[in-house]
Amino acid sequence: MNGATNLFELLSYSGLLTSLVVLACAWFVVQVVTRFLERLGERFTDRRLLIKQIGTLLRFALYAGAISAAVLLSFNLTDQMLLALGGTLAVTLGIAFKDLATSVVAGVILLIDKPFSVGDRIRFGDHYGEVVDIGLRTVRLVTLDDCLVTVPNSRFLTDTVTSGSAGKLDMLIRIDFHVGADQPVAPAKAVVAEALTSCRYAYLAQPWTIVVQQVIENEYFAVRLRAKVYVVDVRYEEDLVTDVTERVLEGFRRAGILPPARLVRAVDAAPAEGPEVVELAPRSVPLE
Repeated sequence: MNGATNLFELLSYSGLLTSLVVLACAWFVVQVVTRFLERLGERFTDRRLLIKQIGTLLRFALYAGAISAAVLLSFNLTDQMLLALGGTLAVTLGIAFKDLATSVVAGVILLIDKPFSVGDRIRFGDHYGEVVDIGLRTVRLVTLDDCLVTVPNSRFLTDTVTSGSAGKLDMLIRIDFHVGADQPVAPAKAVVAEALTSCRYAYLAQPWTIVVQQVIENEYFAVRLRAKVYVVDVRYEEDLVTDVTERVLEGFRRAGILPPARLVRAVDAAPAEGPEVVELAPRSVPLE
């Protein structure tokens, strides 16, 4: 009972109203700043990722400052009481909100260490998408299927995360094409090269390449042409893949380059006299 009485004595009733006003103002400022930065990022696309990162830091600082100010305004605290209250709150929060505290600390570490940034395309577990927000407790990313995935910050301290763009607008994209093992490689490679260099979403200031390799797909031989090219903006990843794929498929059709097929080799009968001769005549039989 005495503890509750002492707590009420510490309250500053005039400061409570001020605290509410401070929190409301902080929320309003965060909304205004967020919308302003979003519009600014749409206007200056080459600085969009940097603007998003600045927005994350501003929101973090505004909320932290507003909460701290609200606590100080709501209580009449001396220096000794501040020290004692700080220690008590630290212990209490550490026990009662262990996971929350871990996620908050992890969020600060993410902002400082920067394994990825807002706007990056990352792969985390089974999820792949663009990071849209790094908050105090969670990281939110939007997948290519337009699903919002929320992951606690603490998971990123222990699990592996892959960042494709690493804070840049451009990102390396890999697209695989397969042709039959008996098809001419040089014309097929030329078709893929033309598709890459004529795609408006390709960032040709970065090096691009085509890796040719013989592989086994579904128990039959094929030639894989792996195109590696940078997209001008991670937002256009799917647009680039679609555009290049359409161009390559149309180019293969015009050039008469066939897809992978099971190869059947016919063995002719040996002549009646003379040494045995076996002739191998490869021909393609399309898969059923």
